[in-house]
Amino acid sequence: MQTISGRQISATPNYSARTFTIRVEGSKYRTIRLSKDEFQSCENNTGNDWQNFLRSNDYYPVQK
Repeated sequence: MQTISGRQISATPNYSARTFTIRVEGSKYRTIRLSKDEFQSCENNTGNDWQNFLRSNDYYPVQK
């Protein structure tokens, strides 16, 4: 996915844990466990939606 500003973002779902792994320019983040409804809603997120999500505190960085 790409944001309006041209930034590349990828989000990979983990269905059993109901989390997403978000990769942005060499950095890797993981969402906290989401409710079933919220997880299903996030499956349709655009690049801009994920960029806005990363402004919240509902994720944590993942070490490489």
